[in-house]
Amino acid sequence: MSIFQVVILIFAVTQFYWIWRGYSLAQRVIHRRNLRLAVCTVVLALYLNMLAFNFGWFGFRRTPVHLTLTDALLVAPFYTWLATSIVAFVVVILFAIPQGIASGVRKVSAKKDEVESAPRRQFLERTAKVATAAPFVAGAYGLLYGRLNLDTHTQIIRLPKLPREFEGFRICQLSDLHIGPFMPAEEIRKYAAIANELKADLTVLTGDFVTWDGETQKPVVDALRGLRAPYGVYGCLGNHDAWAGVQDSITALFSQVGYRILRGENVPIVSHGASLNLIGVDFQSAKRFGPSPAVPNLLGNIAGLVDRDRVNILLSHNPDTFDRAAEMGIDLSMAGHTHGGQAALEFISPEIAPTRLVTPYVAGLFQKTGGQLYVNRGIGTIFIPVRLGAPPEITIYQLTRG
Repeated sequence: MSIFQVVILIFAVTQFYWIWRGYSLAQRVIHRRNLRLAVCTVVLALYLNMLAFNFGWFGFRRTPVHLTLTDALLVAPFYTWLATSIVAFVVVILFAIPQGIASGVRKVSAKKDEVESAPRRQFLERTAKVATAAPFVAGAYGLLYGRLNLDTHTQIIRLPKLPREFEGFRICQLSDLHIGPFMPAEEIRKYAAIANELKADLTVLTGDFVTWDGETQKPVVDALRGLRAPYGVYGCLGNHDAWAGVQDSITALFSQVGYRILRGENVPIVSHGASLNLIGVDFQSAKRFGPSPAVPNLLGNIAGLVDRDRVNILLSHNPDTFDRAAEMGIDLSMAGHTHGGQAALEFISPEIAPTRLVTPYVAGLFQKTGGQLYVNRGIGTIFIPVRLGAPPEITIYQLTRG
């Protein structure tokens, strides 16, 4: 059985479970049988239509770059429900195990023991209800607030080889915009304005400007065209830019507005005769990632661009290039890609992030011999328009000798 079939099976099981729970609730609340059947039929019909719409059974739909009523009423609630219903189902299963054990114990216990265990049984049942409701509450929070709660983070970067002319040099990073109905063009313009207000010397963009639809490339470039920095705006491309087939065309569009996308290239950032070596690469991975094939010689296309006598800064969408970059002598890597886990659950533990199944470099600063890496949590979302414990981020790097 393929992974896709397993996912479909899990989805089907969870949905049948919640349909049964919904009907059980209707039986308790609506006592007239005909009315109950009518209400349940209407709700089921609406659900099936929403399911068909979101899975594209009504035909292909272009990605809107503004929030539409359809997306607000049909798409966002459905995908939020999709994720939270599966998580809540897992919670139900986890609580069902101790409840089943407790039920078995009660059957073999004396009546006295059963009376004594009643308060504990009621506590467990109440706890199970609260825990089951928690994913739905968290999903609503992540949709309505978490994905818009921008964090502007300043990160001090100490570089022993930094020329004195670059002491205090500031670099602004934006990543993973994913223009679409839940990161519309007007919202991106707002973030571009915020980036300008931070007064960085250099601004960098680290990929995933679009998600699946190549037609959204022009609106995202237009939304970013207001970015300004004294030393320019540079960027690299992400995996979604490759998957949407816009690598060449979006590079040309950025060039038209004065921004340079570095694709296996470097450029000197010069100040008062001293310079930094800024390098950029397309998405690279040592293992196959979706339609992206594995790269046998990771960062091999920029090996000749690294200058050991200067500070080397790499723009690489995928943080997994960091290990190889540090070996090559790249002092600082700037990445995105992970969205900080998008649902990291940091209020429970910083380690709880689905992205950790894919990479150890989820968010923040990482250091090892030879270099440093910072992973920006990005601005947009994919699949589910929810952020939980991983707010959108604009990063300001302040370079210093040390």
